[in-house]
Amino acid sequence: MTEANVVLDDPQRSPSASGAASRRARIESIDVLRGIIMILMALDHTRDFFGNAAVNPTDPATTTVPLFFTRWVTHICAPGFFLLTGVGAALTLRRLSRGELARFLFTRGLWLIFLEIVIVRDLGWQFNFDYRLTVLNVLWALGWAMIFLSALLRLPTWMVTAIGAVMIATHNLLDGVQAASLGVLAPLWNVLHAPGVVLDDSRHVVFLAYALIPWIGVTAIGYALGEVYRWEAERRRRFLLRLGLAAVAAFLVLRALNLYGDPRPWSPQKSAVFTGLSFLNANKYPPSLLFLLMTLGPILLFLRALDAGTPRLLRPALVFGRVPLFYYLLHVPLIHLLAVAVCYARYGAVHWMFQSNGIEQFPVTQPPGWPLGLPWVYLIWAGVVIALFPLCRWFAGLKRRRGDWWLSYL
Repeated sequence: MTEANVVLDDPQRSPSASGAASRRARIESIDVLRGIIMILMALDHTRDFFGNAAVNPTDPATTTVPLFFTRWVTHICAPGFFLLTGVGAALTLRRLSRGELARFLFTRGLWLIFLEIVIVRDLGWQFNFDYRLTVLNVLWALGWAMIFLSALLRLPTWMVTAIGAVMIATHNLLDGVQAASLGVLAPLWNVLHAPGVVLDDSRHVVFLAYALIPWIGVTAIGYALGEVYRWEAERRRRFLLRLGLAAVAAFLVLRALNLYGDPRPWSPQKSAVFTGLSFLNANKYPPSLLFLLMTLGPILLFLRALDAGTPRLLRPALVFGRVPLFYYLLHVPLIHLLAVAVCYARYGAVHWMFQSNGIEQFPVTQPPGWPLGLPWVYLIWAGVVIALFPLCRWFAGLKRRRGDWWLSYL
């Protein structure tokens, strides 16, 4: 859609962009970050299908160090999605009017919500159409974040920045409000702040994983960050370095104090190593202030490190970063298909791979003895990423060559 486009969006054009305009120079650091996010996301989703669903990978009482960091390193994915969504929107204002961008964000948001509920749910995560269990995940929240950002565009940038910062910094003040205490408004509170079941009529369950308030805040901050990419290079790099270091320092200080910023305080564990894991185990659902400081700080430092150029080792990530939605829509069904194949090879039956018996057994119901060890998870993950590379490279080339409006929605 633009030089540093909306995450999970067309990285080259908007619906109104001409073919020539769509081939403008890009901000590679943002594409590389987006690509790395997509690669790490596939690791987390491979673990979802092939790992042990009965073990919380970030719980110091039950996890192992390798399992903890396998999950922990993927924590940058969601904050990166939402931050770069805002960045991309701000940069698009170089070519579109606020009205045009607002309309695109609104329709794009509706499209992502549809994809989450219909396409990704049925043909990716669950391979069934019974809707006994529906989990509202990242595309759902990204869609709503785009819709809210389309309204915020009417405000001056400083005000959007203030709204985002207040959402991120203060939403943990609401942790004591329990959805169950709000009666008929409980589902609304789940949507806004407290992930949980929003519908359960004994036949159908809808579980909301991504509450909106903090994620909208991250998107708004990303929109403000997009202004930084209008600055000259040295000023921009100094700002990214200082802001990134400030976020990391704020995380370390606030986490050490254990007074505010996360509903799950750290505590001494059976060893110093596991105490360290407890310290790092910030709450993601919803993302606490400390979780966002812990992830957004390194993201900003990474953007600073890549601002002058992309190392050869990381250049393959550009391919995935330029077609993120295309990659996303392919990687989940591919991992699921591999799970079906492995299940048939091991058990001679595959019905478990089409069932989700409650949120504890999402995305599939694991047969007895199903979980594979971490080396297998990493091997399958690498295979998925390698298999998708040629397809993503082809689609990125197609988008460069053509200016069809519908490509902006893939």
